[in-house]
Amino acid sequence: MKHPVIGGCLALALATGSWLQLQAQSDRWQQRVKYTMDIKVDAPANKFTGKQHLEYYNNSPDTLKKVFYHLYWNAFQPNSMMDVRSRELGKVVIGKSKAGTDVLDWDGRVKDRIANLKPDEIGYQKIISLTRDGKPQAFKVVETILEVPLDKPILPNSKAVFDMEFESQVPVQIRRSGRNNNEGVDFSMAQWYPKMAEYDYEGWHPTPYIAREFYGVWGDYDVTIHMDRKYTIAATGYLQNPDVVGHGYGKPGAMVKRPAGDIQTWQFIAPNVHDFVWAADTEYKHITQEVDGFTAHFFYIENDKTRDTWPALAKAIPKAYAYIKKHYGAYPYKQYSFIQGGDGGMEYPMATLILGNGTASGLYGVAMHEWMHSWYQGMLATNESLYPWMDEGFTTFAEENTIYNTVDSLKGKWPMEDTYNGYIRLAKSAFEEPATTHSDHYSSNYGYSNNAYRKGAVFLEQLGYVIGAQVRDSGLIRYYNEWRFKHPNANDFVRVMEKESGIQLDWYKQYLINTTKHIDYGIDSVAAKGNKSVIRLRRIGEFPMPVDLLVTDKSGNKTMYYIPLSIMFGEKPNEDPAVKRVVKPGWFWTHPTYEVEVELPFNQLKSIEIDPSQRLADLDRSNNKAVAE
Repeated sequence: MKHPVIGGCLALALATGSWLQLQAQSDRWQQRVKYTMDIKVDAPANKFTGKQHLEYYNNSPDTLKKVFYHLYWNAFQPNSMMDVRSRELGKVVIGKSKAGTDVLDWDGRVKDRIANLKPDEIGYQKIISLTRDGKPQAFKVVETILEVPLDKPILPNSKAVFDMEFESQVPVQIRRSGRNNNEGVDFSMAQWYPKMAEYDYEGWHPTPYIAREFYGVWGDYDVTIHMDRKYTIAATGYLQNPDVVGHGYGKPGAMVKRPAGDIQTWQFIAPNVHDFVWAADTEYKHITQEVDGFTAHFFYIENDKTRDTWPALAKAIPKAYAYIKKHYGAYPYKQYSFIQGGDGGMEYPMATLILGNGTASGLYGVAMHEWMHSWYQGMLATNESLYPWMDEGFTTFAEENTIYNTVDSLKGKWPMEDTYNGYIRLAKSAFEEPATTHSDHYSSNYGYSNNAYRKGAVFLEQLGYVIGAQVRDSGLIRYYNEWRFKHPNANDFVRVMEKESGIQLDWYKQYLINTTKHIDYGIDSVAAKGNKSVIRLRRIGEFPMPVDLLVTDKSGNKTMYYIPLSIMFGEKPNEDPAVKRVVKPGWFWTHPTYEVEVELPFNQLKSIEIDPSQRLADLDRSNNKAVAE
């Protein structure tokens, strides 16, 4: 698919950055957008007005008779879907505290706060006018969704131009976006503009804003913001007028020529992104760090703690990026901004909003998580509503590995131990649901978060057990190169790993993602058979897996007996050449037991262990090891 005509800034970025290596990518059409927005902010009133010019390219083979926009801030009103859903989930009891009281399933940020908002505290996005190719269009607002039946359809491979005027009130910060949060940041401007919903091979995705994540159309943003000059603005994209803005954006020593007046104009251009975020505060300190091929920006409110932690974070970024680039691919843009936003952490293209007042290790951890979203949400960008485990889970996997391989005190430790323990607690609870559940439709916040973050990370770590960690790692680079900017789905990812490994993997996704079946293997018996021994293994759980069985004799010699599943139609490479490996015939998934004949007399066996790497997410490891008396 050829991209539509694009502006000079993006054309230059494509020429110099060369990130759209389409010849190496799978073919999938994508819609395209080009936003030009002009925003006037009334900071004392917590309101702004906006004009939006949107060029929408229908690159699909379909005729579109309507379009949909997201109006996210309408969720921050009493009795909204987000409000009611939060209060309903807050009634769910997920456990007991140490004091014996009920632990409720609240989203701690939301609870019943929306229900108590006053008229001047709510959020809203009101559409004043909307035209398509200069003609007024009828529209209907269904809370956080704007439905626009078109006066004439948008034909395949054609363009429509929408012009909109809107006004918004910035809500008190509840989650992700808003004003005057607990860390004192004045404005965290996420989900702040009417945003065209995505239309892809599965159709429209007008997902109401209930709680979870986002899905957007790739395109180019040109955003101009007029605001009181005392504010420093941090944003997605490249600032076009640093010499008149200042605030730490200009080159060192460059003279800033601010125009007269109380209002400052900022212009940002962001090429090939699917969203745009900004934040503003009168006390932001702005520092930068040059990294391999791009500049990292840091915006934070300085205090006795942040005075040390944020500069330390800046200095840690080059080392972290060296690991990230090698294992997950190169960052394709020329800028990334870490912004104190006052609400956990939330990822956006070329930027993140994160809590800023924590410990140095906590700040580094949240920064790595949100930055890794640039790969799995920013560039690969699966539909997070449908595949949250592919975004949050893959990001958690990459985050933990990055942290454990760049922090000296953690090197050599297994990054996934806490993640596995969290997944196993979920699997033993009453709150596990198939990971195919739509992210807004989980019956508990606990179930969603553990499925998305922990089970998704287990999917990748355990995949290394199935096909070999090195093959998985090379497959992740292949996945990035082949599917970035293409909104891949679960099948797309599995096919990449099948090509990379030569192993069939449909069964793996089916069991781990589409069901709540669990892994549980055990050593059933060990018996003498002449001068040999026979070890019987039993599959106790319903989830079949290949098995690594380590046998150690009394002289300390080790042999790894590798038993693939027959439906893999292949085998993983030997991961430890220092240990002798014997490959056994495949285990049929229909058979609950399997016998391994060992070339050792019974009295020479010292120990037997299933999966000494502990990457198998076995719910009961108590029967995985046998030691000779």
